Amino acid sequence: MPEVAGNVKGLKNGIIDELGKLYEQPISEGNFADRALLDKLAALTGKINREIAVYVNRRGKVESVSVGDFATVELPPVDKRRAANRLSGVTCIHTHPSADSALSELDIASLKKNRYDMMIAVGVCACAFSDFSIGVIAGIGEGGEYLHETFGPFAAADVFDFTQAVKQAEKAISGAGADKNTDKSEEIAYIAGIDRPDADLPADESLAELARLVESAGAAVAGSVTQKRGKADAGWYLGSGRIMEMAMACQEKAATMAVFDDELSPAQQRNIEEALGIKVIDRAALILDIFAQRANTYEGKLQVELAQLKYTLPRLAGQGLVLSRTGGGIGTRGPGETKLETDRRHVRNRIAEIEKSLIKVKNVRQLHIKNRVAGGQRLVALIGYTNAGKSTLLNALTNAGAYVEDKLFATLDTATRRLSLPSGREALLTDTVGFIRKLPHQLVAAFRATLEEVVQADLLLHVVDAANPFYREQSDAVYKVLEELGAHGKKIITVFNKADKLTDGNVSARLAREEASVAVSAVNGDGLAELSCLIDKTLENFAVEAEFLVPYDQSAVAAHLHECAQVLAKKYTVGGVLLKVSGAPEILDAFIEYRR
Repeated sequence: MPEVAGNVKGLKNGIIDELGKLYEQPISEGNFADRALLDKLAALTGKINREIAVYVNRRGKVESVSVGDFATVELPPVDKRRAANRLSGVTCIHTHPSADSALSELDIASLKKNRYDMMIAVGVCACAFSDFSIGVIAGIGEGGEYLHETFGPFAAADVFDFTQAVKQAEKAISGAGADKNTDKSEEIAYIAGIDRPDADLPADESLAELARLVESAGAAVAGSVTQKRGKADAGWYLGSGRIMEMAMACQEKAATMAVFDDELSPAQQRNIEEALGIKVIDRAALILDIFAQRANTYEGKLQVELAQLKYTLPRLAGQGLVLSRTGGGIGTRGPGETKLETDRRHVRNRIAEIEKSLIKVKNVRQLHIKNRVAGGQRLVALIGYTNAGKSTLLNALTNAGAYVEDKLFATLDTATRRLSLPSGREALLTDTVGFIRKLPHQLVAAFRATLEEVVQADLLLHVVDAANPFYREQSDAVYKVLEELGAHGKKIITVFNKADKLTDGNVSARLAREEASVAVSAVNGDGLAELSCLIDKTLENFAVEAEFLVPYDQSAVAAHLHECAQVLAKKYTVGGVLLKVSGAPEILDAFIEYRR
């Protein structure tokens, strides 16, 4: 007997058997509201006090039977669609234990989402059929959305021409309306988060940022839900009741995926997907997806793939180590390597390959850094929260022509340009990937080779979006990542960008008074001259000039000085080679015994 879908937990075997017999219920072709069927559905609904849905094809055969809780039921799709501008070929008939046969918003949303031939709601009162109502798709609106029409309630099936209704509905979305159908590739997301009392940002602001991430990934946000909690539920993230409410909202909004504001455990993700019936991803997976879209260089693609694999590995479902039966000794004999273990081995092998490749990338980068130091070049790195204006500032200071767009993580690949300073000296200015709150640790680890520029930089320009009311919280997030990278002790100039958007001039002046900071507008150029002077003055303090007399029999010392400092002059004397060099004080202090 075909399986009865949905929530059958707690139902007696006899009831489940009766539900299974609905698959054999004879239905006259075109007469979907057959009175015998409606009476059986009503009787069974009264016994279990849950909605029952049957899905009938155009030949009158029951395709599926599903049981739900009338307060939270989600009508599962039964897709018989043959083309994008045709109906599914399936009619959904379901009961309302509340005795009201009027179609709910959830029913209408399911009708449109799954393009049912018809949606029929059956009112049940005291275990008996009372009446039924019908919903059909009536056409396509100017915005591409499906229109609907409802009929009823009816007390008998012979008052409605079912066959004609289906033909009219299919005609309404075919032909001239085919180019407007709503089967678009854009995904629709419903977002969720927790309102924690100790959170660094208010819940609404955190969800607003999550919504921007969703839009940056190419999806539309249909709605959001939050719940006040001290910590996430171990099994559901939100409470199970709130998840059920979210299931109804997702159904009404025709959402194709749910996005959560924190990283979900594999168990949480599995439970929520079963409850919602749509794709479920967390903040980490969303950011990884954005990075995958934006990475253009070979190095960037490798780093994103590594992060994705490390995120995926613990989420491969299965029984863990008990499936590893590949050996021949005691405790390792078994049926051989399972599909799950094969997948895990493939992922681990690929991770190892990528890490080897990134080590080579790091070695090349270290060589470039070594050559830069030997040439006396100073490196200045732009860091900051995503969309703070780092690439715009790079363009304003160096005419780099870097890609700029008002969205989160618009650019991922690093760009380095020469920066001319007022004193006439030059420095290298590097744009780095933007940071964000709750940045996945897999990404920090994977992008460590790229972020090596931050660790090795002589000076960091921390670009802050001064127009953002939560710029301090964003700054804290940046410093947390710097600490994770081991670069929190670097010399930093704080650049309060987007000063042109500040309506209160006193705020701009107050920001500029902060230690080692300047307020600028990378768009209109305000404050850039002051910033260049501050960079120049700060770098000037990094280098000192000194003379060293190195004996001829210690040529390795002379070679080392050439590598780590800039040699300004060289003179051969009786006592050895006299070198005049310029370099960082902490480096030159290592050669103090040769100093003159």
